[in-house]
Amino acid sequence: MRIDVITIFPDYLEPLRHALLGKAIEDGHLTVGIHDLRRWATGTHRSVDAPPAGGGPGMVMKPEVWGRALDDVAAGATEGTTLTSAEAHRAGPRHDELVGVDKHYSDGAPGEKPLLLVPTPTGTPFTQADAQAFSREEHIVFACGRYEGIDQRVFVDAEKRYRVREVSIGDYVLIGGEVAVLAITEAVARLIPGVLGNQASHLEDTFSDGLLEAPSYTKPRSWRGLDIPEVLLSGDHQKIAAWRRAQSLQRTKKVRPELLEQAELTDKDRFVLYARDVHTELTVLIDETRWEKIAAKLAKKLRRDNYHVSAIHAETIDSACEPLWRITINGRSERELGELTRLVAKHLPAGTAWYGTSDYGHAGPTSA
Repeated sequence: MRIDVITIFPDYLEPLRHALLGKAIEDGHLTVGIHDLRRWATGTHRSVDAPPAGGGPGMVMKPEVWGRALDDVAAGATEGTTLTSAEAHRAGPRHDELVGVDKHYSDGAPGEKPLLLVPTPTGTPFTQADAQAFSREEHIVFACGRYEGIDQRVFVDAEKRYRVREVSIGDYVLIGGEVAVLAITEAVARLIPGVLGNQASHLEDTFSDGLLEAPSYTKPRSWRGLDIPEVLLSGDHQKIAAWRRAQSLQRTKKVRPELLEQAELTDKDRFVLYARDVHTELTVLIDETRWEKIAAKLAKKLRRDNYHVSAIHAETIDSACEPLWRITINGRSERELGELTRLVAKHLPAGTAWYGTSDYGHAGPTSA
């Protein structure tokens, strides 16, 4: 992937030379060209801004300067300053190389216009889905605005040579677009095959499935009186995966509940998110033999309906006619209370007389 950044502060992009991005540059996964916008400015002071049309505070960046800069970058007429890694990195095969992961990850058609990204608080929110999509691009150009922004005609004109996207990294205002470029570049570049060394590293990232990631732990086992959750030390990969999924769901519900509206949730997920302690109390006209036969399989059957039973208590009630049983079921479920009562009654023999209700919380056995 090639990234070009047009800015009036080229040194601001120095962090791109460090750590994993520096290694990505060193390994040839990423090429970054930095372009000083003032190179296309004219006049003694090489001014790039002017007062806003219609009056108002601040200054607006000039269209003629940006137009020339974007023309040349799109045409490949300027390479700017090509970044190199800040330091040499340790060589040697990494995970993806050892297992033969394909490093070509572009969806771009030959000859397709480059993608022009304009960081601005008025843009559409930049998301993990955008990072995944942008990581498949061959060529991305960033236009870093300053002051009150860039003359809007620049972007209308740029559509002749670029696919233009105005993006925002949050509901706040920065001094310029350079910080956003650093954030977006890191989010995008880490998804390019070969950059992380192991593609699986980002498959469970926060937002990769629309949810926040589960908490992470490492040794020592106990630190300042705080222990790693036992399930993570169990060696049971299914239990660990279930725990992490549950933690991810609960964290998302607490911190970013709006994300759940778009997430693909299973019945198990909904149980984790919305299940509450509940109980069902029924009075049933049934003989002991038939009840014992039902009771032996009732918890298992209810679990299939997402009513997770923790205890069933049954006792007979004095009756002048046939035996009456008072049945108390405690458990957890996300279903409506009336639905829970009907679920229990569904598993009684056809024609069995009963009455009862469900409520929140657990209930103890009631004496006759």
